[in-house]
Amino acid sequence: MNNEIGTLLPGSRATGAPGLAQGLRSSNSSLNGIPLRELGMTRTRLLCVGKKKMNLSVSAKLRKVKKHEYPWPEDPDLNVKGGILTHLSPFKPLKTKPKPVTLDFEKPLMDLQKKIIDVRKMANETGLDFSDQIASLENKYQQALKELYLHLTPIQRVNIARHPNRPTFLDHVFNITEKFVELHGDRAGYDDPAIVTGLGTIDGRSYMFIGHQKGRNTKENIERNFGMPTPHGYRKALRMMYYADHHGFPIVTFIDTPGAYADLKSEELGQGEAIAHNLRTMFGLKVPIISIVIGEGGSGGALAIGCANKLLMLENAVFYVASPEACAAILWKSAKAAPKAAEKLRITANELCRLQVADGVIPEPLGGAHADSSWTSQQIKKAIVESMDELVQMDIEELLHHRTQKFRKIGGFQEGLPVDPKKKVNMKKKEEPLQSKASTLELENEVEKLKEQILKSKDLSIETPNVDEMIQKLRQEVDHEFSEAAEALGLKNQLLKLREELSKARNAQDNMHPMQLERVEKFKDDFSQRLSAAPNYESLSYKLDMLKELSKAKKISESKSRSAMLKQEVNKKFKEILNHPDVKKKVEMLKSEIKNSGASTPNDFDHVLKNKIMEVKKEIEVEFANVLKSLDLDLKIAEPNAVVSVDGSLPLNLKSMIGELNEEIQGKIQNTVNTSELRDKIDLLKLELAKAGKNADAELQNRIQALTNDIKKSLAQTLSTSELVEKHGKLRSEIEKVLKSNGISSKSPDTGSKVDEINIGAGRSYA
Repeated sequence: MNNEIGTLLPGSRATGAPGLAQGLRSSNSSLNGIPLRELGMTRTRLLCVGKKKMNLSVSAKLRKVKKHEYPWPEDPDLNVKGGILTHLSPFKPLKTKPKPVTLDFEKPLMDLQKKIIDVRKMANETGLDFSDQIASLENKYQQALKELYLHLTPIQRVNIARHPNRPTFLDHVFNITEKFVELHGDRAGYDDPAIVTGLGTIDGRSYMFIGHQKGRNTKENIERNFGMPTPHGYRKALRMMYYADHHGFPIVTFIDTPGAYADLKSEELGQGEAIAHNLRTMFGLKVPIISIVIGEGGSGGALAIGCANKLLMLENAVFYVASPEACAAILWKSAKAAPKAAEKLRITANELCRLQVADGVIPEPLGGAHADSSWTSQQIKKAIVESMDELVQMDIEELLHHRTQKFRKIGGFQEGLPVDPKKKVNMKKKEEPLQSKASTLELENEVEKLKEQILKSKDLSIETPNVDEMIQKLRQEVDHEFSEAAEALGLKNQLLKLREELSKARNAQDNMHPMQLERVEKFKDDFSQRLSAAPNYESLSYKLDMLKELSKAKKISESKSRSAMLKQEVNKKFKEILNHPDVKKKVEMLKSEIKNSGASTPNDFDHVLKNKIMEVKKEIEVEFANVLKSLDLDLKIAEPNAVVSVDGSLPLNLKSMIGELNEEIQGKIQNTVNTSELRDKIDLLKLELAKAGKNADAELQNRIQALTNDIKKSLAQTLSTSELVEKHGKLRSEIEKVLKSNGISSKSPDTGSKVDEINIGAGRSYA
């Protein structure tokens, strides 16, 4: 049968017949792999074999497959941005807007945003004008947003770099290029969608773009393998690098991957070899290379397209050899230690620039790159153009040397050289051995002896020995007691963290952030409330009291010592003035004139002699005042009866009326302060003052002054009601009558218009 079939099939050989027969036997109701034309001819000839007809039939089924969707539209737009070839790219705008994603540390901002939405909704429903409240809340929101994003922690930047709505490689490429066409395939039978390559132009200059591509939603992420390339992707990138090197196109790579895909199949296909081949090749390319980290750059998967002349990073991007979670799992056996690992790894843009791993930081808008992707793309374009203008000036040899030296100098050090003070700041201080706790009785005896020596010391110019040593010893004991109490209350880790933050702020000579101050105050309140429950509370309180008493005694001693020394210095200077030749001569002449006048008392001196005495006296006073100024002192000559007390001359009923008016003023001011509008302004003023610190710029000072004026204006309006003005006028007239009857003028220079000052104490205290 087989031989007969082989002889009857046209164009077939005898050796091929068994294969066909085997195919026929193995197929019950269908046949795959045989052309339909041949199938029809075979069936006809089979039925005609021999004299006897055979009831043999062969059927075939066609498998239904999904029609391939080509990206080219039926009516392509010739003037589309990027050129007509952009229609070939499967990367199209999303049909639905991505849902907003709020990170954990952004939730306080969402509360403010919700308030703004609620107030706007209320304004629309009621028709009332809430523009001031909305403006105040928006201002508060912007300030909070600015404070938050200017002081991000490393783990917060990691979360921003992984944000689902963060712009991808193709988002940036289509924003910054005039024309772009995507190139596919590694010429080995595969096209990895996790790495995208293509040619594009910026300001008329052609570039080869290579980058990791993440998805914008779950479907795209699955298609793009979450931006984790296989060996095919790195070989595709390598092919495009050779292509760019051959045609002289500068290369720009965009890094945004958690790492190379580490499944079994990728390892079988040579993942490590593909990455190593890329690393070796990139150091020999004769064209300029710029790498930009736009999200997270993980390990060798990022470095495989990151060996560039310049490495730039977006402000909230990260670049690491191991993710914070992996590092925490290795070192601390728990992924919960990721924030600590992120801080120790030094993976943020600013820290890597400080370590000279990265060459520049590209700014992002407040809220991250996803808050304004177009603006971020333009910043990337600007950085590319500036860096490329610098690199194209180099010849090939200089370019290769520049790329090699960039990586050779990373991590370099030389033994025997002193540590740079800037680097020494972040080094862990050597821990001193813990001293054994001193006996409370011994401390008490030493403190009492020192106090007696301080208070009974007659020679105040000589410092009492061992006082500073004892105070330092007591401080160490108190710190030790506080640490024991914190450990017993379960607050030791929190205390150590706060101490570390304070130490960093002091070393950096920078003002503490308001949020840090708030955390410190919160910890102090919590610790103070729970301190009485600590087992060593009595010992801590006793040592703290001893420290306060000894410090107070030392202050008294120092004050007396300074006073005595100052007195000696003043007397010495005064004697020097009197012994000055000119002054001494004038004094001697006055003495002789007084003796010759024959007057027994100063009242008997004549007018001329009195004037001479006053002139010499004034001259001595002027000289003495100059001497005191050189000692940072001031000379004030008291005049008798200079001030007239007004309050003491008022009757009790008027004093009670003044008290009632003050209470009423205080109540009205308190009510005004408790209103939401003024309270928001006061909170905003506190925030601005805390932020200003000692060094405030002109803009910040203007904002503080404007807020202060608004608050004062609100308080002034509260105190300017007709009722208060009328009461104040009546009380003023009553006080003037009393003062007039006592012979005191309410407008005399001595009283300084005391009538106006009697009942404004409450207003002044609030102002």
